[in-house]
Amino acid sequence: MMDEQARFQEAKKRVEEIKGFYFHLISYIVVNAVLVVINLLMSPEYLWFIWPLIGWGVGLVIHAFTTFGKVMGKAWEERKIKEIMEKDKRI
Repeated sequence: MMDEQARFQEAKKRVEEIKGFYFHLISYIVVNAVLVVINLLMSPEYLWFIWPLIGWGVGLVIHAFTTFGKVMGKAWEERKIKEIMEKDKRI
């Protein structure tokens, strides 16, 4: 069982990861909104803003999976550890 300090450090790390993701999301929205405006004002015949939108969007999705996918992955890890420990007790 984890002590209070270790749980605090883990929670603090998790909050930093979530903050990092939201900063990434906000910067994605702001920068791409500016790119859309620049594109539509300067050369509306070719919509080049789509390429950075897609490229950065893929990175954002990967960041989301690494940030929020840990919750699902961590539960699986803990179940597997308990299962292995129970199996070792029976042997």
